[in-house]
This record gives sequence, structure tokens and C-alpha cells, in this order.
Amino acid sequence: MAALTPARIASLLTDYYPDPSQELVSQLSVYLNLLLRWNAKTNLTAIRDPEEIVRRHFGESLFVAANLPTCATLLDLGSGAGFPGLPIQLALPALRVTLAESQNKKASFLREAVRTLGLSTEVWGDRVERLPESRLFDVVTLRAVDNPSVALELARLRRVEGGIIAHLTGAPGDTGCALQVPRTENSFLHLC
Repeated sequence: MAALTPARIASLLTDYYPDPSQELVSQLSVYLNLLLRWNAKTNLTAIRDPEEIVRRHFGESLFVAANLPTCATLLDLGSGAGFPGLPIQLALPALRVTLAESQNKKASFLREAVRTLGLSTEVWGDRVERLPESRLFDVVTLRAVDNPSVALELARLRRVEGGIIAHLTGAPGDTGCALQVPRTENSFLHLC
């Protein structure tokens, strides 16, 4: 039994990502159920309410997808349970996404989510510093990282010349980013 109906998921996403396709909503439903099952055994995310997961994790991730410029490659630095990288991949299937997560249990979940959803998304189950230096990306995303200033510096090293960093934060602030897109009063997308 699904945690939420596809219609309810679509309804919860409206403020973040208007008119999601049926296929996207169906994939998010599978992802949500997998996340809830794994989260019951291992702490992937502190948010456990399915509606709040859809709003905060899926919605905010899809908000990033809707605001990205055209690009070919994306690195989700510190992906955790896959946010924002996996929902972005679902929304933009032609994008080549790499999810970087050094915690083994979270990287294992990401591999299972990629397999279950039938995606070609790469999971880098190690520290991003250990990626080959030649691996650069058009976009590097950050959300809920432990040390934002260190993570931003790592992101700068991983983007191609002219590439962007999409940093989702809970408040406005000095991130060194030129463009700040308010999502709500508690959610801001910084594009560097």
C-alpha cells in the first residue's frame, strides 16, 4: 500500500513544481515508499511524515530542477537520501547525475533507489575529494551539508568553468552567490 496516493503527491508538489507528469509522480511514489521502508530501519532523514517528505525533500528538489539552466552534468555533493539529486534526475532524465555520499548506509540506499527506479544515475560512495580531478560538472548541488563553507569550496573545485553551484538553504545569507531565488521565507536557492 502506498504511503500517499499519486494524486496527493501531485497536489503537494504544486507550489514547487507545477504540473508534474504522471510518470514523475509515479516514480516519486516508488521513491517515497522505498525511503519510508529504509528510514524505518536506518536514519536516512529526520523527516518521517510522508507529506512533509514530499514537500520538503521532493518539492524543494524539484524547485531546484525547475530553476536550473540547460546543462548536461550534475554532481549532488553530500546527497544523503538523494536530495536534491534524485528528484532532479527524475524530472530531467537526460541529465547525467552523480550522487556523492560518503556514508555507506546512505550510499547503499542510493544504489537501491537508482536500481529500483531504473535510472542510470551514478552513485559515488566515497568522499567527493576522492573523485578524479578530471571529473568536473556543469552544476553542483548542495543541500543540508554539515559544513557549508567547506562544501561550497569543494563545489567550486568540481564545477566546470562557467558552471554553477545550486545551494539550497533555509535562510538568506552571504554564500558568495550572485543570484538568490526565494522559494519561501524559510527556503532559498542560491545560484553561484
